Amino acid sequence: MRKTIPPLLTLVLLVCFLGCQKVPLQKATPLADETNNAWPVAARGSVASATATGENFENGTKTAYAAADVTLISGIWNLNDALLGNSTSDRKNGTLSARVRNSGKLTMKFDVPSGAATVTILHAKYGTDANGSWQLWYSTNAGTSFTQTGSTVTTSSTTLQPAIFTVNLSGAVRFEIRKTDAGSNRICFDDVLIEDYTAGNPAPSLTSVLPGSATAGGAAFTLTVNGNNFISNAVINWNGTALSTSFINSTQLTATVPSANIAVAGTANITVFNPAPGGGTSTAAGFTIQPVSTVKKFLFDASQGETAGNADWVIDEDNSTPQRIPTPAQSGITLSTAETYWTGGISAWGISLAKLGHTVETLPSSGSITYGNTSNTQDLSKYDVFVVDEPNIRFTAAEKAAIINFVNNGGDLLIVGNHNGSDRNSDGWDAPAIWNDLMNNNSIQNNPFGFSFDAVVNFSQLSSNVLTNGSSNVILNGSQGAVSQLEFNNGASATISTTANPNVRGLIWRSSVTQNSSNIMCGSSTYGNGRVFFLGDSSPPDDGTGAPNNTLFNGWGVYSHKNLCMNASLWLAKLQ
Repeated sequence: MRKTIPPLLTLVLLVCFLGCQKVPLQKATPLADETNNAWPVAARGSVASATATGENFENGTKTAYAAADVTLISGIWNLNDALLGNSTSDRKNGTLSARVRNSGKLTMKFDVPSGAATVTILHAKYGTDANGSWQLWYSTNAGTSFTQTGSTVTTSSTTLQPAIFTVNLSGAVRFEIRKTDAGSNRICFDDVLIEDYTAGNPAPSLTSVLPGSATAGGAAFTLTVNGNNFISNAVINWNGTALSTSFINSTQLTATVPSANIAVAGTANITVFNPAPGGGTSTAAGFTIQPVSTVKKFLFDASQGETAGNADWVIDEDNSTPQRIPTPAQSGITLSTAETYWTGGISAWGISLAKLGHTVETLPSSGSITYGNTSNTQDLSKYDVFVVDEPNIRFTAAEKAAIINFVNNGGDLLIVGNHNGSDRNSDGWDAPAIWNDLMNNNSIQNNPFGFSFDAVVNFSQLSSNVLTNGSSNVILNGSQGAVSQLEFNNGASATISTTANPNVRGLIWRSSVTQNSSNIMCGSSTYGNGRVFFLGDSSPPDDGTGAPNNTLFNGWGVYSHKNLCMNASLWLAKLQ
């Protein structure tokens, strides 16, 4: 698509270049449009007009490579290890071009006051010289410091070729062209065109929002919007009303959504607006405000080696292999259904949830722990509670981020550890170390939940040291009954830090110890809009059944273990 230079700019350029007309470009086809053979104007996507600063290196004299300032048509430039060449080997669109050798530079000694949307530079090899490389750098502090923009360019042609840089910088800016290969080969530069940023902001595009739904009546939360062409003063709109928006980068914005926006079930339209000049509003993404539901979805993990060695921490398995959907179907479960309806060391837990009308699934060993991945049918965003009972495989960096972001955005996590040395697959990682690695070695936040397992501890005991004055705590005194005792059969205690997370708290301590920040057998925390419950031993939820030849311990049916696990599950699901 060809462009026409506005009459005023044409007049200015004709005056500036009077007597030094350019030869029409032959092979720099992306810059093919010329007016009176005087100046090339490139097509610029969303930029509607050619408001630009240009330099053609025709109005100056410099025949030596030594560093010196040269007054050119656009202003003063410093040419360092560079000269203005007019030989037959200089590639030029007219009579002169800038020739640079070694690690030479072409530096503007003045600012373009209106910023820069794009910068286009013609470049070619001098004579038969070898290929060279170069970069474009910019300064927004009058040349005190420079920052690279775009990628390194390789010059390999003996005819002028355009290199186009999208910079989108507002305010005063200047540029510097740097030869980077440091070789004696020479590169010719000509026709630098800097299009003003004020010529038009790009139109934003929106690709996804996270989370994509919330429950009516929920708390305020952070909405993350992903897309392209976001600018620093872009705004996220909720049904056309601007939200308080934070610019992360050109592909991501965040905003706080007030609780009032999700008070009632329904839908909302999310858009991104870039202000004028140019700019505009993106297409809309739908956000669902779900009605409050008493039916919750629980996902039990089996992707992290929960059946390794003598472990069997799954709700169901067929021929010792956990499947996504437990069989027989949970629709057949009644109040009298026995835990042996399914085969798994924590089948009683899953069946107890199903008896209350909730949905349970397993993330099998072939599954992936993701959050916000729409192509994953078992993405954490599709579930209310994620249960991970004694993992034996270390979480990857991506899995850690997925779990933490899931909780931060309102998902709930039930953590079960075990004792020091419970490395059932002999990979050097036991459950306490795996959980501590997630919390203290992730890309989101150090110790987000405010606790860590005591990695060198292994103890067994029955404790009645339940939180003093905990009668109103629904995990200890919820709809599934009171919790009065907790037995560990080789487990690890935990230590909490209210500095890391002021919402973390212990619920049951080791027998006869002071109720403080250490020696905690189980506890709870919140992070962002989500909740976390942690338990330091896998024996309390163990129902004593599972795959053949596994030696298991029936902890589910003794003391008040069932009450604890079920109360914690319903608290996590925000049902009590």
